[in-house]
Amino acid sequence: RARRGRAGGRPPAFDPVIYKRRNVVERCFNRLKQFRAIATRYDKTALSYQAMIDLATLTLWL
Repeated sequence: RARRGRAGGRPPAFDPVIYKRRNVVERCFNRLKQFRAIATRYDKTALSYQAMIDLATLTLWL
């Protein structure tokens, strides 16, 4: 029977600085997805979708 899980060894790498930056990025994406046009991607072209993302980020930053 095959063993499941790890059998000891080195623990997985954890860098608190990288984790903190990842958390900031995830929260930013969650706030952007509050805009319905971004969450459902109403825009047909990539250029207009990028413009909507730019407008949403400006709205969040101001």
